[in-house]
Amino acid sequence: MRLPDDPSPSAQINIVPMIDVIFAILSFFIIATLFLNRSDALPVNLPQAKTVKPQLSTKVTVTIDAQGDLALNREPIQLNVLEAEVKELTDSADKVVVVIHADDQVSHGRVVTVMDRIREIEGAKLAIAATKKP
Repeated sequence: MRLPDDPSPSAQINIVPMIDVIFAILSFFIIATLFLNRSDALPVNLPQAKTVKPQLSTKVTVTIDAQGDLALNREPIQLNVLEAEVKELTDSADKVVVVIHADDQVSHGRVVTVMDRIREIEGAKLAIAATKKP
């Protein structure tokens, strides 16, 4: 029986594949958290209030940007057809919450005009979006 002259190499643990898996999982969670912030409206600077309550059953969102332009569920719309379009969306439900996302810089008169048009719709509840004061 002949014994080898060189000793066998010692056992090693290769951690490079484990590091690759950890980085893949970490990048998945980072990217997944970016999509957790769901927004139904266009990005505007909302005013702040202390008594903010979340609305869970929002179906219709009206956005008024700083220039006073309107958007209904992220689609641009004119004021004269707003009432008809919201009526179409509320026909399928008994009560629907219409949330107004008005920019902080938009004039009060423009917001009141939009609110007045929405209040004329039967079965539509009105809510105004705001951010919570720190």
